[in-house]
Amino acid sequence: MVATEAFGALAQPTRLAVFRLLMAAGPEGMAAGAVAEKLGVPHNTLSTHLGILARARLLTSRREGRSILYAPDIEGVRALLSFLVADCCNGRPELCAPLAAVVERAACC
Repeated sequence: MVATEAFGALAQPTRLAVFRLLMAAGPEGMAAGAVAEKLGVPHNTLSTHLGILARARLLTSRREGRSILYAPDIEGVRALLSFLVADCCNGRPELCAPLAAVVERAACC
């Protein structure tokens, strides 16, 4: 995982909104059309954003019938979070406990 690619992907407001929406949707994901409608983004623009997020290992896609569903790439997200907290708290893990609890809840889904 290249963290700079993930950060770059999330640095754009529309992509961040897409990522947050799909994180809330969970592993079931959402159809690209539903994402576009929910966020008010043109389909061709959304397609570009989804591609960038997928290349950054933040999203996965799968075909179901005529739809392509997008969902969080849990392993990619976990790798990014692990990178962010790898040196957390300089040997004082109790300071990172609230973050660890969030990551643990995310890992269960």
